[in-house]
Amino acid sequence: MVFRPSNQPLKVTILVLPEASLMSVAATLDPMRAANRISGQQPYLWQVVSADGRSVTTSCGLALQVDGRFAPHEGGDLLVVVAAFNVARHASAALLAAVRRAAQSTRMVGGIEAGSWVLAMAGLLDQRKATTHWEDLEDFAAKFPQTHVIPDRWVVDGPIFTTGGAAPALDFMLALIRARQGFGAAVNVASLYIYDEVRLPSDAQPLVSLGRSIGLDRRLAQTIQIMEENLDSPVKIRDIATRVDCSVRTLEVLFREVAQSSPAAYYLSLRLQSARRLVTDTDLPMADIAVRTGFSSISSLSRAFRRRFGHPPSAARRKSKT
Repeated sequence: MVFRPSNQPLKVTILVLPEASLMSVAATLDPMRAANRISGQQPYLWQVVSADGRSVTTSCGLALQVDGRFAPHEGGDLLVVVAAFNVARHASAALLAAVRRAAQSTRMVGGIEAGSWVLAMAGLLDQRKATTHWEDLEDFAAKFPQTHVIPDRWVVDGPIFTTGGAAPALDFMLALIRARQGFGAAVNVASLYIYDEVRLPSDAQPLVSLGRSIGLDRRLAQTIQIMEENLDSPVKIRDIATRVDCSVRTLEVLFREVAQSSPAAYYLSLRLQSARRLVTDTDLPMADIAVRTGFSSISSLSRAFRRRFGHPPSAARRKSKT
């Protein structure tokens, strides 16, 4: 394990797949740069690589220059796989085999965001606990039943770690710095980003909206959480009001003040946001998407989708593939 006090440089390889989040890459790499700067030494040595040694186009369209081609035989202390969109398309059989080989000679291997999918496809998460980005937890669990999927921000199981996205990746890196260089070093690194959150790995990932926001009225936060957890089977607003111990009128006032929306309209917006993600980021049939977002049929989904986004789901899917 690399989570031990040490003055020896930690050799890290960051493997970035096309369409990875630039923020996830930065959250993984920059804390090490900051730790080196603060210490005046080099407790972290890293290289950023791609499958073919060429620059990688991130999800925002920015090309990320890399140090070279992924060389699984080189080994090292820590291999971090960063991925996001269309991971199945970018994780070729050759790349998965290379990740498996690298895992044999690397002290610890991790997956950031959809990097967890790469590790699972490579067979490295079999019979292990793992997490991934909250949007994909359900699909991830269905795709890899041999993995114990939990909604934590980051998970360490033996020599394997996984994180839910950019912010959890930063949490993980701060925990790593704390374990190796001490509490003071981790606090100093966090302060550079004006990051004062104290996140445990077991803290659940937030879902899709304001349900975990600090400062929200308790009834409003609970209402949004109920909505988030019941996108597939919408709960009637009056029933939600009863569950959070307030009247429908009070709930309407709370939503108007904070979200400038009625509870019903906000709930529908959550469902349509989820539907849009499934349309553009997956190949699920429209009928399945309708069921998973609480619409009675493809036609009812299509009508609501068109009213919200100005085009039908089929057009959104075509555009996402170009």
